[in-house]
Amino acid sequence: MRNGKRKLRLLKSQENILKNAKQFRCGDKILESGIYRVYHRNHRLAHEVTLLRDQLFPKCIKCEDSVYFELVRSAPDITLAPFKVALYALPAIDEEEDFTVAL
Repeated sequence: MRNGKRKLRLLKSQENILKNAKQFRCGDKILESGIYRVYHRNHRLAHEVTLLRDQLFPKCIKCEDSVYFELVRSAPDITLAPFKVALYALPAIDEEEDFTVAL
């Protein structure tokens, strides 16, 4: 920095980044293995899942087709692992579930 002055830089807002992200729907073929962010319509906050290429984007057990997916991070080498686990449905998480342990 010269003369002790800072230069202003424009940054893309998170909102603009999300608008430009490609969205995928349930039943679409997964073209790229990786970590996907899952957005549910009403009952659950966004979360991330790892999905494998050539599978189908899964439905949610609770909200069915009211979810969409966005690729967060590509992971093409994940299919080289000695085992593969396919996710056929997104589990419903009950936020009010009691996790206390009886002694």
